[in-house]
Amino acid sequence: MKQEEREEKEVEDEIVFDTSDSQISNSNHRKQFLIFQLSQRLIHGDLHSRIEAAKDLRNLARKSSPKSRSNLGASSLIQPLVCMLLSPNLDAREASLLALLNLASRNERNKIKIVAAGAIPPLLELLKLQNLSLRELATAAILTLSAATSNKPVILSAGATSLLVQILISGSVQAKVDAVTALYYLSACTESESSSMMLDPGAVAPLIDLLKECKKHSKFAEKTTSLLQIISNSEEGRTAISNSDGGILTLVQTIEDGSLVSTEHAVGVLLSMCQTCRETYREPILKEGAIPGLLRLTVEGTTEAQERARRLLDLLRDSPQEKRMSSADLERIVYKIAAEVDGIDQAAETAKRLMQEMVQRRLNTV
Repeated sequence: MKQEEREEKEVEDEIVFDTSDSQISNSNHRKQFLIFQLSQRLIHGDLHSRIEAAKDLRNLARKSSPKSRSNLGASSLIQPLVCMLLSPNLDAREASLLALLNLASRNERNKIKIVAAGAIPPLLELLKLQNLSLRELATAAILTLSAATSNKPVILSAGATSLLVQILISGSVQAKVDAVTALYYLSACTESESSSMMLDPGAVAPLIDLLKECKKHSKFAEKTTSLLQIISNSEEGRTAISNSDGGILTLVQTIEDGSLVSTEHAVGVLLSMCQTCRETYREPILKEGAIPGLLRLTVEGTTEAQERARRLLDLLRDSPQEKRMSSADLERIVYKIAAEVDGIDQAAETAKRLMQEMVQRRLNTV
C-alpha cells in the first residue's frame, strides 16, 4: 500500500480559497455541486461509475482541510461507500475502502459516522480474505476507526480482536504493525466495555518478534509490551511468553533500554509470570540477566515500575543463581547503576540506600 493512502502517513494538502466573499461563495457552490454529483453517481450509477466516483471522492478528501472533510462526511456519501464494501467486485471494495480511509483521516466525526453506517461487519469480512492488499487496507481501516472512543465497544463486540490476532500471525509486516496499534486502542476500553479484553496466546510470537525489531523506547514498543502484559494475565499466555524464542530476554532488554511506559509493562509481564509460579519462571528470568535492569528500575522507573521491580526482585532472591552471586558482585552492580543514575559524587550514597532497602525487604519477608 502506498504511503499516501495511509491515515498516519498522509500529508494534508489544504485547499486554498480566495478571501473575497463572492469568490468564497462561488467556490462553496462549486463544491456543493461536486458533492451532489458524487452522491448521485455513488447511489444511482452503474458499477464502473460508482468505482470512479469513489476514486474521485478519495482524491477530494485527501486534498481537503479537516473542516472540509467534515462537510464531506455530513453529506450523503458515507452510506453508499459502506454499501460498496459488500460488493462482490474487489475493485469496488478497494475504491470504497480507500475513500472511507481518507474521509476518516484525522476526523473524529467521520470515524463515528462510518461506524454508525455499519462499516465494521464488512470490514471484518475483508480481514478474512486471501487478498493481501484488501486485508492490509481493512486492517488500516479498523486501526483508524478504533481511534475514536465511542467506536471501541462497537468494534470489540463485533469480534474484531480474534481477527486482528490472525493478522498478527499471518499478515504483512505493515498489517501486523497496524493490528498492534488497533488492538492497543481497543484495549483502552473500560473494563465493562471490553469485558477485560483477553488476547489469544497465538499473538505472543509475532508480538515478541516485533518487539525484538523495534526500538525499545519507541511508542510502538509501549503498545507491544502493553498487549503482552494483557496476555500474561492467563496461564496459557505466560507459557507462550516463556516458550517463545527469546521472549524473556526481549522483555529483559526492554527493561534495560525501554521508555518509562514500556519498562513498566515489561516488568509487569515478568512479575505476573513469577508471581503465579516462581518455580517455573524464576530461573529463566535470572538466566537472562534481569537483576541489573530491575535494580536500575527501582531507582529511575515510574512509581508503579519501581514497585513492580522491587516485588520481582523479592521473588527472585531465593534462587540458587542469586545465592551464587557474591555480596561484592551485587554491590558492584548496585554502585555502577547508582553512578549512572545519580553521578559519581552521589553514587556511594545511592548504592548504600539501595542495598539497605534490599536488606530491609528481606528482613520483612522472613
